[in-house]
Amino acid sequence: MLETGFRTLNLDAAVLRALEEMGFEEPSPIQAEAIPPLLEGKDLIGQAQTGTGKTAAFAIPVLQRLSPDATRPQALVLAPTRELALQVAEEFAKMGKYLRVRELALYGGSPIDRQIRALRAGVQVVIGTPGRVMDHIERGTLKLDQIKSFVLDEADEMLDMGFIEDIEMIMSHLPPERQTVCFSATMPEAIARLTQRYMRDPVRISIARQELFAPQIEQAYFEIRERDRVEALSRILDHEAVSRGIIFCRTKRGCDEVASALQARGYLAEAIHGDLNQAQRNRVLSRFKEGQLELLVATDVAARGLDVENVTHVINFDIAQAPESHVHRIGRTGRAGKEGTAFTLIHPREFRYLKFIEKATKSQIPRRNVPTPSDVAERALELLGQSIGTAVARGAGRDARFSDLAARLLDEHDPQQLVAALLSSVADPKGTAVGTAVGTAEAGRRRPTGPADAYDFPETGAEKGYVRLFMNLGSRHRVRPADFVRTIAQEADIPGGLIGAIDIHENFTFVEVPRDVGTTVLDAMKNASIQGRSVHAEPAKPAH
Repeated sequence: MLETGFRTLNLDAAVLRALEEMGFEEPSPIQAEAIPPLLEGKDLIGQAQTGTGKTAAFAIPVLQRLSPDATRPQALVLAPTRELALQVAEEFAKMGKYLRVRELALYGGSPIDRQIRALRAGVQVVIGTPGRVMDHIERGTLKLDQIKSFVLDEADEMLDMGFIEDIEMIMSHLPPERQTVCFSATMPEAIARLTQRYMRDPVRISIARQELFAPQIEQAYFEIRERDRVEALSRILDHEAVSRGIIFCRTKRGCDEVASALQARGYLAEAIHGDLNQAQRNRVLSRFKEGQLELLVATDVAARGLDVENVTHVINFDIAQAPESHVHRIGRTGRAGKEGTAFTLIHPREFRYLKFIEKATKSQIPRRNVPTPSDVAERALELLGQSIGTAVARGAGRDARFSDLAARLLDEHDPQQLVAALLSSVADPKGTAVGTAVGTAEAGRRRPTGPADAYDFPETGAEKGYVRLFMNLGSRHRVRPADFVRTIAQEADIPGGLIGAIDIHENFTFVEVPRDVGTTVLDAMKNASIQGRSVHAEPAKPAH
Protein backbone atom coordinates (compact mmCIF):
# COMPACT_ATOMS: atom_id res chain seq x y z
CA MET A 1 0.00 0.00 0.00
CA LEU A 2 1.02 3.62 -0.44
CA GLU A 3 2.71 4.89 2.68
CA THR A 4 2.55 8.62 2.09
CA GLY A 5 0.42 11.25 0.42
CA PHE A 6 -2.44 9.44 -1.26
CA ARG A 7 -3.39 7.48 1.86
CA THR A 8 -4.31 10.75 3.54
CA LEU A 9 -6.82 11.64 0.81
CA ASN A 10 -9.49 9.11 1.84
CA LEU A 11 -9.25 7.10 -1.39
CA ASP A 12 -10.82 3.72 -2.05
CA ALA A 13 -8.48 0.76 -1.52
CA ALA A 14 -9.00 -0.32 -5.13
CA VAL A 15 -7.89 3.10 -6.37
CA LEU A 16 -4.84 3.07 -4.07
CA ARG A 17 -3.88 -0.35 -5.39
CA ALA A 18 -4.04 0.86 -8.99
CA LEU A 19 -2.04 3.99 -8.17
CA GLU A 20 0.60 1.86 -6.49
CA GLU A 21 0.99 -0.23 -9.64
CA MET A 22 1.25 2.93 -11.73
CA GLY A 23 4.09 4.20 -9.55
CA PHE A 24 2.30 7.10 -7.85
CA GLU A 25 3.97 7.61 -4.47
CA GLU A 26 2.99 11.17 -3.54
CA PRO A 27 0.35 13.50 -5.00
CA SER A 28 1.59 16.39 -7.10
CA PRO A 29 0.58 19.91 -5.93
CA ILE A 30 -2.43 20.02 -8.27
CA GLN A 31 -3.55 16.56 -7.12
CA ALA A 32 -3.16 17.38 -3.43
CA GLU A 33 -5.27 20.53 -3.80
CA ALA A 34 -7.91 19.32 -6.26
CA ILE A 35 -8.77 15.81 -5.10
CA PRO A 36 -10.35 16.65 -1.67
CA PRO A 37 -12.91 19.22 -2.94
CA LEU A 38 -13.69 17.09 -5.99
CA LEU A 39 -14.37 14.08 -3.76
CA GLU A 40 -16.87 16.30 -1.92
CA GLY A 41 -18.66 16.94 -5.21
CA LYS A 42 -17.69 20.60 -5.51
CA ASP A 43 -17.19 22.39 -8.82
CA LEU A 44 -13.59 23.34 -9.51
CA ILE A 45 -11.52 25.59 -11.78
CA GLY A 46 -7.90 24.49 -12.02
CA GLN A 47 -5.23 26.53 -13.76
CA ALA A 48 -2.26 24.24 -14.45
CA GLN A 49 0.12 23.41 -17.25
CA THR A 50 0.32 20.10 -19.09
CA GLY A 51 2.64 17.74 -17.27
CA THR A 52 1.64 18.73 -13.72
CA GLY A 53 -0.47 15.64 -13.08
CA LYS A 54 -3.87 17.20 -13.66
CA THR A 55 -5.34 14.12 -15.39
CA ALA A 56 -5.06 12.14 -12.16
CA ALA A 57 -6.30 15.19 -10.26
CA PHE A 58 -9.76 14.86 -11.85
CA ALA A 59 -9.73 11.16 -12.82
CA ILE A 60 -9.22 9.82 -9.28
CA PRO A 61 -12.25 11.57 -7.71
CA VAL A 62 -14.40 10.97 -10.80
CA LEU A 63 -13.68 7.24 -10.60
CA GLN A 64 -14.38 7.09 -6.89
CA ARG A 65 -17.81 8.73 -7.32
CA LEU A 66 -19.01 6.28 -10.01
CA SER A 67 -21.54 3.49 -9.64
CA PRO A 68 -19.92 0.53 -11.45
CA ASP A 69 -23.27 -1.18 -12.08
CA ALA A 70 -24.63 1.76 -14.10
CA THR A 71 -24.96 1.18 -17.85
CA ARG A 72 -25.21 4.82 -18.94
CA PRO A 73 -22.31 7.29 -18.75
CA GLN A 74 -21.87 8.96 -15.38
CA ALA A 75 -18.82 11.04 -16.31
CA LEU A 76 -18.01 13.01 -19.46
CA VAL A 77 -14.57 14.46 -20.20
CA LEU A 78 -14.09 16.77 -23.18
CA ALA A 79 -10.61 17.03 -24.69
CA PRO A 80 -9.47 19.15 -27.66
CA THR A 81 -7.68 16.44 -29.64
CA ARG A 82 -7.88 12.77 -30.44
CA GLU A 83 -4.41 12.22 -28.92
CA LEU A 84 -5.36 13.79 -25.60
CA ALA A 85 -8.67 11.92 -25.48
CA LEU A 86 -6.84 8.62 -25.94
CA GLN A 87 -4.25 9.57 -23.33
CA VAL A 88 -6.93 10.46 -20.76
CA ALA A 89 -8.87 7.28 -21.53
CA GLU A 90 -5.70 5.25 -20.97
CA GLU A 91 -5.18 6.90 -17.58
CA PHE A 92 -8.79 6.19 -16.56
CA ALA A 93 -8.33 2.55 -17.55
CA LYS A 94 -5.22 2.21 -15.40
CA MET A 95 -6.62 3.99 -12.36
CA GLY A 96 -9.97 2.22 -12.58
CA LYS A 97 -8.42 -1.20 -13.11
CA TYR A 98 -9.85 -2.67 -9.89
CA LEU A 99 -13.18 -0.80 -9.94
CA ARG A 100 -14.91 -2.69 -12.78
CA VAL A 101 -15.21 0.63 -14.63
CA ARG A 102 -15.65 0.78 -18.39
CA GLU A 103 -14.38 3.84 -20.25
CA LEU A 104 -14.68 4.81 -23.93
CA ALA A 105 -12.87 7.36 -26.08
CA LEU A 106 -14.99 9.07 -28.75
CA TYR A 107 -13.12 10.90 -31.51
CA GLY A 108 -13.26 11.45 -35.24
CA GLY A 109 -11.39 9.17 -37.59
CA SER A 110 -12.51 6.04 -35.75
CA PRO A 111 -15.44 3.93 -37.06
CA ILE A 112 -18.56 5.34 -35.47
CA ASP A 113 -20.38 1.98 -35.66
CA ARG A 114 -17.82 0.48 -33.28
CA GLN A 115 -18.31 3.38 -30.86
CA ILE A 116 -22.09 2.95 -31.02
CA ARG A 117 -21.80 -0.76 -30.16
CA ALA A 118 -19.56 0.07 -27.19
CA LEU A 119 -22.02 2.69 -25.92
CA ARG A 120 -24.91 0.24 -26.19
CA ALA A 121 -22.90 -2.36 -24.24
CA GLY A 122 -22.64 0.14 -21.39
CA VAL A 123 -19.87 2.47 -20.24
CA GLN A 124 -19.45 4.64 -17.15
CA VAL A 125 -16.89 7.17 -18.43
CA VAL A 126 -16.84 8.85 -21.84
CA ILE A 127 -13.81 10.84 -22.96
CA GLY A 128 -14.26 12.59 -26.28
CA THR A 129 -13.58 15.44 -28.63
CA PRO A 130 -16.43 17.98 -28.93
CA GLY A 131 -17.25 17.21 -32.56
CA ARG A 132 -17.64 13.45 -32.13
CA VAL A 133 -19.51 13.82 -28.83
CA MET A 134 -22.01 16.18 -30.54
CA ASP A 135 -22.40 13.66 -33.36
CA HIS A 136 -23.40 10.92 -30.91
CA ILE A 137 -25.77 13.25 -29.06
CA GLU A 138 -27.54 14.16 -32.30
CA ARG A 139 -27.76 10.47 -33.30
CA GLY A 140 -29.27 9.63 -29.93
CA THR A 141 -26.50 7.11 -29.23
CA LEU A 142 -25.04 9.08 -26.29
CA LYS A 143 -27.37 9.83 -23.37
CA LEU A 144 -26.13 12.39 -20.83
CA ASP A 145 -29.05 12.38 -18.38
CA GLN A 146 -27.11 10.42 -15.71
CA ILE A 147 -23.89 12.42 -15.85
CA LYS A 148 -22.54 13.14 -12.34
CA SER A 149 -19.22 14.73 -13.35
CA PHE A 150 -18.39 16.87 -16.38
CA VAL A 151 -14.76 17.81 -17.07
CA LEU A 152 -13.34 20.33 -19.54
CA ASP A 153 -9.68 19.43 -20.07
CA GLU A 154 -7.36 21.93 -21.78
CA ALA A 155 -10.26 24.40 -22.04
CA ASP A 156 -8.16 27.22 -23.50
CA GLU A 157 -6.94 24.96 -26.30
CA MET A 158 -10.54 24.05 -27.15
CA LEU A 159 -11.33 27.77 -27.29
CA ASP A 160 -8.41 28.34 -29.69
CA MET A 161 -9.74 25.54 -31.90
CA GLY A 162 -13.20 27.17 -32.11
CA PHE A 163 -15.06 24.65 -29.95
CA ILE A 164 -16.70 27.09 -27.56
CA GLU A 165 -20.17 26.88 -29.16
CA ASP A 166 -19.96 23.10 -29.37
CA ILE A 167 -19.09 22.95 -25.68
CA GLU A 168 -22.11 25.09 -24.76
CA MET A 169 -24.36 22.90 -26.89
CA ILE A 170 -23.07 19.77 -25.13
CA MET A 171 -23.48 21.35 -21.68
CA SER A 172 -27.11 22.17 -22.47
CA HIS A 173 -27.80 18.40 -22.54
CA LEU A 174 -26.30 17.79 -19.07
CA PRO A 175 -28.45 17.46 -15.95
CA PRO A 176 -28.39 20.60 -13.78
CA GLU A 177 -27.36 18.64 -10.68
CA ARG A 178 -23.86 17.70 -11.68
CA GLN A 179 -20.28 18.47 -10.82
CA THR A 180 -18.45 20.67 -13.35
CA VAL A 181 -14.66 20.79 -13.53
CA CYS A 182 -12.55 23.00 -15.77
CA PHE A 183 -8.77 22.69 -16.26
CA SER A 184 -6.93 25.22 -18.37
CA ALA A 185 -3.35 26.48 -18.65
CA THR A 186 -4.64 30.02 -19.12
CA MET A 187 -7.97 31.62 -18.34
CA PRO A 188 -9.11 33.75 -21.32
CA GLU A 189 -12.27 35.82 -21.02
CA ALA A 190 -14.45 33.39 -23.00
CA ILE A 191 -13.57 30.51 -20.65
CA ALA A 192 -14.11 32.74 -17.61
CA ARG A 193 -17.62 33.62 -18.89
CA LEU A 194 -18.36 29.95 -19.49
CA THR A 195 -17.40 29.00 -15.95
CA GLN A 196 -19.45 31.86 -14.48
CA ARG A 197 -22.52 30.73 -16.40
CA TYR A 198 -22.36 26.98 -15.78
CA MET A 199 -20.53 26.47 -12.47
CA ARG A 200 -21.77 26.83 -8.90
CA ASP A 201 -19.43 28.52 -6.43
CA PRO A 202 -16.35 26.74 -7.83
CA VAL A 203 -13.18 26.12 -5.87
CA ARG A 204 -10.29 27.88 -7.62
CA ILE A 205 -6.80 26.39 -7.77
CA SER A 206 -3.79 27.80 -9.58
CA ILE A 207 -0.50 25.93 -9.85
CA ALA A 208 2.22 28.16 -11.25
CA ARG A 209 5.00 26.19 -12.86
CA GLN A 210 8.41 27.55 -11.95
CA GLU A 211 10.77 28.11 -14.83
CA LEU A 212 12.87 25.02 -15.33
CA PHE A 213 16.44 24.87 -16.47
CA ALA A 214 18.00 21.55 -17.43
CA PRO A 215 21.51 21.09 -16.01
CA GLN A 216 24.32 21.57 -18.52
CA ILE A 217 25.03 17.90 -18.98
CA GLU A 218 25.02 15.60 -21.98
CA GLN A 219 21.55 14.18 -22.64
CA ALA A 220 20.18 11.68 -25.14
CA TYR A 221 17.24 9.34 -25.52
CA PHE A 222 17.06 5.81 -26.90
CA GLU A 223 13.91 4.56 -28.62
CA ILE A 224 13.24 0.99 -27.51
CA ARG A 225 10.64 -1.74 -27.64
CA GLU A 226 9.02 -2.50 -24.30
CA ARG A 227 10.37 -6.04 -24.12
CA ASP A 228 13.91 -4.82 -24.86
CA ARG A 229 14.26 -2.36 -21.96
CA VAL A 230 16.62 -4.46 -19.82
CA GLU A 231 18.71 -5.60 -22.79
CA ALA A 232 19.02 -2.02 -24.04
CA LEU A 233 19.95 -0.84 -20.56
CA SER A 234 22.67 -3.51 -20.29
CA ARG A 235 24.21 -2.56 -23.62
CA ILE A 236 24.21 1.12 -22.71
CA LEU A 237 25.84 0.39 -19.35
CA ASP A 238 28.56 -1.70 -21.03
CA HIS A 239 29.16 0.68 -23.90
CA GLU A 240 29.40 3.69 -21.60
CA ALA A 241 31.49 1.83 -18.99
CA VAL A 242 29.25 3.21 -16.25
CA SER A 243 31.16 3.10 -12.98
CA ARG A 244 28.68 4.93 -10.75
CA GLY A 245 25.16 5.46 -12.03
CA ILE A 246 21.61 5.99 -10.81
CA ILE A 247 18.78 4.29 -12.70
CA PHE A 248 15.29 5.73 -12.20
CA CYS A 249 12.16 3.58 -12.34
CA ARG A 250 8.54 4.66 -11.94
CA THR A 251 7.53 2.08 -9.34
CA LYS A 252 8.98 0.32 -6.33
CA ARG A 253 8.23 -3.03 -7.92
CA GLY A 254 9.98 -1.88 -11.07
CA CYS A 255 13.07 -0.95 -9.03
CA ASP A 256 13.22 -4.43 -7.52
CA GLU A 257 12.74 -6.14 -10.88
CA VAL A 258 15.38 -4.03 -12.65
CA ALA A 259 17.89 -4.44 -9.81
CA SER A 260 17.39 -8.23 -9.82
CA ALA A 261 17.75 -8.39 -13.62
CA LEU A 262 20.98 -6.40 -13.46
CA GLN A 263 22.35 -8.53 -10.62
CA ALA A 264 21.65 -11.67 -12.63
CA ARG A 265 23.66 -10.13 -15.49
CA GLY A 266 26.60 -9.49 -13.21
CA TYR A 267 26.20 -5.83 -12.32
CA LEU A 268 26.67 -4.62 -8.76
CA ALA A 269 23.23 -3.05 -8.38
CA GLU A 270 20.77 -2.49 -5.53
CA ALA A 271 17.28 -0.99 -5.33
CA ILE A 272 16.26 1.86 -3.04
CA HIS A 273 12.62 2.86 -2.55
CA GLY A 274 9.91 3.54 -0.01
CA ASP A 275 9.59 -0.08 1.17
CA LEU A 276 13.09 0.00 2.67
CA ASN A 277 13.38 1.02 6.31
CA GLN A 278 15.92 3.68 7.29
CA ALA A 279 18.58 1.17 8.28
CA GLN A 280 18.28 -0.66 4.95
CA ARG A 281 18.32 2.63 3.06
CA ASN A 282 21.43 3.81 4.89
CA ARG A 283 23.19 0.52 4.21
CA VAL A 284 22.49 0.68 0.46
CA LEU A 285 23.53 4.33 0.23
CA SER A 286 26.71 3.67 2.18
CA ARG A 287 27.69 0.84 -0.17
CA PHE A 288 26.97 3.05 -3.19
CA LYS A 289 28.98 5.98 -1.83
CA GLU A 290 31.91 3.72 -0.95
CA GLY A 291 32.00 2.23 -4.44
CA GLN A 292 30.83 -1.25 -3.45
CA LEU A 293 27.87 -0.77 -5.79
CA GLU A 294 28.04 0.41 -9.39
CA LEU A 295 24.36 1.13 -9.82
CA LEU A 296 21.57 2.46 -7.64
CA VAL A 297 18.05 1.72 -8.90
CA ALA A 298 15.68 4.29 -7.39
CA THR A 299 12.21 5.83 -7.45
CA ASP A 300 11.83 9.62 -7.58
CA VAL A 301 10.76 9.83 -3.94
CA ALA A 302 13.62 7.64 -2.69
CA ALA A 303 16.16 9.82 -4.52
CA ARG A 304 15.03 13.06 -2.90
CA GLY A 305 17.81 14.57 -0.85
CA LEU A 306 20.26 12.06 -2.30
CA ASP A 307 23.69 13.69 -2.42
CA VAL A 308 26.35 11.40 -3.86
CA GLU A 309 29.48 12.73 -5.50
CA ASN A 310 30.95 11.43 -8.75
CA VAL A 311 27.75 10.01 -10.20
CA THR A 312 28.78 9.72 -13.84
CA HIS A 313 25.43 8.69 -15.35
CA VAL A 314 21.72 8.97 -14.72
CA ILE A 315 19.54 6.63 -16.77
CA ASN A 316 15.76 6.97 -16.90
CA PHE A 317 14.62 3.36 -17.30
CA ASP A 318 11.10 4.84 -17.20
CA ILE A 319 10.73 8.39 -18.49
CA ALA A 320 9.58 10.97 -15.93
CA GLN A 321 5.97 11.96 -16.47
CA ALA A 322 6.54 15.57 -15.34
CA PRO A 323 9.34 17.92 -16.40
CA GLU A 324 10.10 18.80 -12.77
CA SER A 325 10.83 15.15 -12.01
CA HIS A 326 13.08 14.85 -15.06
CA VAL A 327 15.14 17.89 -14.04
CA HIS A 328 15.42 16.59 -10.48
CA ARG A 329 16.57 13.18 -11.71
CA ILE A 330 19.25 14.31 -14.11
CA GLY A 331 20.55 16.79 -11.55
CA ARG A 332 21.99 13.83 -9.63
CA THR A 333 24.92 13.80 -12.07
CA GLY A 334 27.31 16.49 -13.32
CA ARG A 335 27.55 18.09 -9.88
CA ALA A 336 30.19 20.50 -8.61
CA GLY A 337 31.21 21.45 -12.14
CA LYS A 338 31.99 17.87 -13.16
CA GLU A 339 30.83 16.29 -16.38
CA GLY A 340 27.76 14.11 -16.33
CA THR A 341 25.51 12.19 -18.70
CA ALA A 342 21.77 11.49 -18.62
CA PHE A 343 20.05 8.93 -20.86
CA THR A 344 16.34 8.15 -21.21
CA LEU A 345 14.72 4.99 -22.58
CA ILE A 346 11.52 5.78 -24.48
CA HIS A 347 8.84 3.62 -26.05
CA PRO A 348 7.12 5.37 -29.01
CA ARG A 349 3.89 5.87 -27.05
CA GLU A 350 5.84 7.88 -24.43
CA PHE A 351 7.07 10.58 -26.81
CA ARG A 352 4.49 13.04 -25.50
CA TYR A 353 6.33 13.10 -22.16
CA LEU A 354 9.58 13.84 -23.96
CA LYS A 355 7.92 16.78 -25.71
CA PHE A 356 6.60 18.09 -22.37
CA ILE A 357 10.13 17.94 -20.95
CA GLU A 358 11.75 19.63 -23.94
CA LYS A 359 9.16 22.41 -23.97
CA ALA A 360 9.34 23.06 -20.23
CA THR A 361 13.14 23.08 -20.12
CA LYS A 362 13.54 24.94 -23.43
CA SER A 363 15.97 22.30 -24.63
CA GLN A 364 16.19 19.51 -27.17
CA ILE A 365 17.22 16.00 -26.24
CA PRO A 366 18.93 14.24 -29.18
CA ARG A 367 18.24 10.66 -30.24
CA ARG A 368 20.89 7.93 -30.11
CA ASN A 369 20.82 4.34 -31.28
CA VAL A 370 21.02 1.52 -28.76
CA PRO A 371 24.54 0.03 -29.03
CA THR A 372 24.75 -3.26 -30.90
CA PRO A 373 26.73 -6.21 -29.45
CA SER A 374 29.56 -5.38 -31.87
CA ASP A 375 29.47 -1.74 -30.67
CA VAL A 376 29.85 -2.96 -27.09
CA ALA A 377 32.74 -5.30 -27.99
CA GLU A 378 34.51 -2.55 -29.94
CA ARG A 379 34.10 -0.13 -27.05
CA ALA A 380 35.50 -2.72 -24.64
CA LEU A 381 38.65 -3.05 -26.75
CA GLU A 382 38.92 0.74 -26.89
CA LEU A 383 38.81 0.88 -23.10
CA LEU A 384 41.44 -1.84 -22.92
CA GLY A 385 43.73 0.27 -25.09
CA GLN A 386 43.14 3.30 -22.86
CA SER A 387 43.84 1.18 -19.80
CA ILE A 388 47.15 -0.04 -21.15
CA GLY A 389 48.13 3.48 -22.20
CA THR A 390 47.36 4.73 -18.69
CA ALA A 391 49.42 1.90 -17.17
CA VAL A 392 52.39 2.77 -19.39
CA ALA A 393 52.13 6.43 -18.41
CA ARG A 394 52.21 5.41 -14.75
CA GLY A 395 55.39 3.41 -15.24
CA ALA A 396 53.95 -0.10 -15.32
CA GLY A 397 56.27 -2.67 -16.90
CA ARG A 398 59.56 -1.11 -15.81
CA ASP A 399 60.33 -4.10 -13.63
CA ALA A 400 63.53 -5.70 -14.97
CA ARG A 401 61.89 -9.13 -15.15
CA PHE A 402 59.21 -7.87 -17.52
CA SER A 403 61.63 -5.70 -19.50
CA ASP A 404 63.97 -8.63 -20.20
CA LEU A 405 61.08 -10.88 -21.19
CA ALA A 406 59.60 -8.15 -23.39
CA ALA A 407 62.91 -7.71 -25.19
CA ARG A 408 63.20 -11.44 -25.83
CA LEU A 409 59.62 -11.72 -27.08
CA LEU A 410 60.10 -8.78 -29.43
CA ASP A 411 63.15 -10.48 -30.90
CA GLU A 412 61.25 -13.72 -31.43
CA HIS A 413 57.87 -12.42 -32.73
CA ASP A 414 56.33 -9.83 -34.98
CA PRO A 415 55.58 -6.84 -32.68
CA GLN A 416 52.00 -6.34 -33.94
CA GLN A 417 51.13 -10.03 -33.60
CA LEU A 418 52.76 -10.07 -30.18
CA VAL A 419 50.67 -7.16 -28.86
CA ALA A 420 47.50 -8.62 -30.40
CA ALA A 421 48.18 -11.95 -28.66
CA LEU A 422 48.68 -10.19 -25.33
CA LEU A 423 45.47 -8.23 -25.79
CA SER A 424 43.50 -11.37 -26.56
CA SER A 425 44.87 -13.00 -23.40
CA VAL A 426 43.48 -10.25 -21.15
CA ALA A 427 40.18 -9.64 -22.94
CA ASP A 428 37.00 -11.22 -21.63
CA PRO A 429 36.67 -14.65 -23.29
CA LYS A 430 33.10 -13.75 -24.30
CA GLY A 431 34.42 -10.79 -26.25
CA THR A 432 31.86 -8.40 -24.84
CA ALA A 433 33.76 -6.90 -21.92
CA VAL A 434 37.32 -6.43 -20.82
CA GLY A 435 39.01 -7.18 -17.54
CA THR A 436 42.72 -6.63 -17.03
CA ALA A 437 45.28 -6.79 -14.30
CA VAL A 438 45.66 -3.00 -14.53
CA GLY A 439 41.92 -2.24 -14.64
CA THR A 440 39.80 -0.44 -17.20
CA ALA A 441 40.50 3.22 -17.76
CA GLU A 442 36.94 4.33 -17.12
CA ALA A 443 35.84 2.19 -14.22
CA GLY A 444 39.15 1.54 -12.50
CA ARG A 445 38.09 -2.07 -11.94
CA ARG A 446 40.71 -4.72 -11.20
CA ARG A 447 40.62 -8.28 -12.31
CA PRO A 448 42.93 -10.35 -10.11
CA THR A 449 44.83 -13.03 -11.91
CA GLY A 450 46.30 -16.17 -10.51
CA PRO A 451 47.82 -19.40 -11.72
CA ALA A 452 45.04 -21.22 -13.47
CA ASP A 453 46.62 -24.58 -12.69
CA ALA A 454 46.85 -24.06 -8.90
CA TYR A 455 43.77 -26.29 -8.86
CA ASP A 456 43.00 -29.10 -11.23
CA PHE A 457 40.15 -27.94 -13.44
CA PRO A 458 39.01 -30.97 -15.46
CA GLU A 459 37.04 -30.65 -18.68
CA THR A 460 33.36 -30.34 -17.67
CA GLY A 461 31.74 -28.82 -20.75
CA ALA A 462 32.08 -25.23 -19.57
CA GLU A 463 32.16 -22.43 -22.13
CA LYS A 464 35.49 -22.04 -23.92
CA GLY A 465 37.92 -20.14 -21.72
CA TYR A 466 35.85 -20.86 -18.59
CA VAL A 467 35.99 -23.42 -15.78
CA ARG A 468 33.05 -24.82 -13.85
CA LEU A 469 32.94 -24.60 -10.05
CA PHE A 470 30.81 -26.63 -7.64
CA MET A 471 29.21 -24.85 -4.69
CA ASN A 472 27.27 -26.53 -1.92
CA LEU A 473 24.18 -24.29 -1.88
CA GLY A 474 21.10 -24.83 -4.03
CA SER A 475 17.46 -23.91 -4.51
CA ARG A 476 16.37 -25.39 -1.18
CA HIS A 477 18.63 -22.82 0.48
CA ARG A 478 16.68 -20.08 -1.35
CA VAL A 479 19.67 -18.74 -3.23
CA ARG A 480 19.38 -16.88 -6.55
CA PRO A 481 21.85 -16.33 -9.40
CA ALA A 482 22.26 -12.74 -8.25
CA ASP A 483 23.43 -13.99 -4.82
CA PHE A 484 26.30 -15.93 -6.39
CA VAL A 485 27.25 -13.08 -8.74
CA ARG A 486 27.29 -10.51 -5.96
CA THR A 487 29.23 -12.68 -3.51
CA ILE A 488 31.85 -13.87 -6.02
CA ALA A 489 32.35 -10.36 -7.38
CA GLN A 490 32.81 -8.88 -3.94
CA GLU A 491 34.92 -11.66 -2.39
CA ALA A 492 37.18 -12.23 -5.41
CA ASP A 493 37.21 -8.54 -6.44
CA ILE A 494 36.32 -9.25 -10.06
CA PRO A 495 33.66 -7.60 -12.25
CA GLY A 496 30.36 -9.45 -12.01
CA GLY A 497 30.13 -9.30 -15.80
CA LEU A 498 32.93 -11.87 -16.05
CA ILE A 499 30.87 -14.55 -14.32
CA GLY A 500 29.33 -16.99 -16.78
CA ALA A 501 26.53 -19.55 -16.59
CA ILE A 502 24.96 -20.31 -13.20
CA ASP A 503 23.07 -23.60 -12.92
CA ILE A 504 21.17 -23.95 -9.62
CA HIS A 505 20.08 -27.44 -8.52
CA GLU A 506 18.20 -28.39 -5.36
CA ASN A 507 21.26 -28.96 -3.15
CA PHE A 508 24.15 -27.45 -5.10
CA THR A 509 25.05 -25.02 -7.85
CA PHE A 510 27.48 -24.93 -10.79
CA VAL A 511 29.08 -21.56 -11.56
CA GLU A 512 31.32 -20.85 -14.56
CA VAL A 513 34.14 -18.28 -14.27
CA PRO A 514 37.04 -17.39 -16.60
CA ARG A 515 39.85 -19.97 -16.34
CA ASP A 516 42.47 -17.41 -15.37
CA VAL A 517 40.53 -16.34 -12.26
CA GLY A 518 39.34 -19.82 -11.24
CA THR A 519 41.98 -20.16 -8.53
CA THR A 520 41.33 -16.62 -7.27
CA VAL A 521 37.61 -17.33 -6.93
CA LEU A 522 38.11 -20.63 -5.10
CA ASP A 523 40.55 -19.06 -2.66
CA ALA A 524 38.30 -16.06 -2.07
CA MET A 525 35.22 -18.21 -1.41
CA LYS A 526 36.85 -20.17 1.44
CA ASN A 527 35.55 -17.72 4.04
CA ALA A 528 32.46 -16.52 2.17
CA SER A 529 28.79 -16.97 3.00
CA ILE A 530 25.57 -16.60 1.03
CA GLN A 531 22.23 -15.96 2.74
CA GLY A 532 24.01 -16.57 6.06
CA ARG A 533 25.29 -20.00 5.00
CA SER A 534 28.95 -20.91 4.59
CA VAL A 535 29.99 -21.74 1.06
CA HIS A 536 32.16 -24.70 0.11
CA ALA A 537 33.54 -24.29 -3.41
CA GLU A 538 35.68 -26.67 -5.46
CA PRO A 539 36.36 -27.49 -9.12
CA ALA A 540 33.40 -29.35 -10.61
CA LYS A 541 33.95 -32.97 -11.49
CA PRO A 542 33.44 -34.21 -15.06
CA ALA A 543 30.21 -36.04 -15.77
CA HIS A 544 30.53 -39.81 -16.11
